[in-house]
Amino acid sequence: MIKKHLVACSVMLIVTLSARIAASIHTPKKVAIPQQRTAIPNAESFQNDLESSLNFANEDIPVGDAKIDYRMTKILNAHRYSNLQTMVLHRKAAKWFPVIEPILEMYGIPNDFKYIPLVESGLRSGTSPKGASGYWQFMPGTARIFGLKVNKQTDERQDIHKSTVAACKYLRSMFNDLKSWTLVAAAYNLGDVKLKKQINRQNQDNYFKLRLNPETGTYVYKLICMKMIIEHPARYGYVERPALLASVQKRFDGNYTDPLTAPNLADKLRILYN
Repeated sequence: MIKKHLVACSVMLIVTLSARIAASIHTPKKVAIPQQRTAIPNAESFQNDLESSLNFANEDIPVGDAKIDYRMTKILNAHRYSNLQTMVLHRKAAKWFPVIEPILEMYGIPNDFKYIPLVESGLRSGTSPKGASGYWQFMPGTARIFGLKVNKQTDERQDIHKSTVAACKYLRSMFNDLKSWTLVAAAYNLGDVKLKKQINRQNQDNYFKLRLNPETGTYVYKLICMKMIIEHPARYGYVERPALLASVQKRFDGNYTDPLTAPNLADKLRILYN
């Protein structure tokens, strides 16, 4: 009787174990899938992942300095596609750079200065509350000094060709005095007289070592970051218009590209124009 009971129990145990084993084979396990996150680079990854030597207008930027790396990283992150969610900067660059670049070259201004109107106005013809207007955001007085008509009937600050010529004359005049393109860029934002006062007061002519107001103190960084996201769009999440990587740097057929034929330009760049 006891033997029969033990046999019955053994059979039940075997059946139970077999059922559990079968269930474990056919029932899929829940696997934790790690969430993909966009890494925000710190100063160290910035130095490792990006170019070891950045420059503006062929003047090297001292990458490796903790303060400089922090500012560059912060501004770059702010201009990533994940934050801006728009390709408007790349579209504007594609539309207007072929017009601006030959004029800069004609006046001996470094090509990197084409990023000033992109930072100043987003390459749009508007007027700021302070009175600066046009693609290059000229104040009325400065515009007149460098040959632009500004009156009730005419405002040539809104003309991309004429305002770029005036900007070149202005930039060249400041370089003749300051002898540094990074200082020229800073002076474009602050004003050359105010910048020279700071240079003399601090006895320092290195932009990256000058103590300036927050806007001017980050201005050249913004220009460099704008250069990086336009020239390396995929690196900063701008992957929807891949042809902008190099095409925006080229002159088509060696001549000016008429910005009024923007749909044709867009076709050459293989981007969506709207």
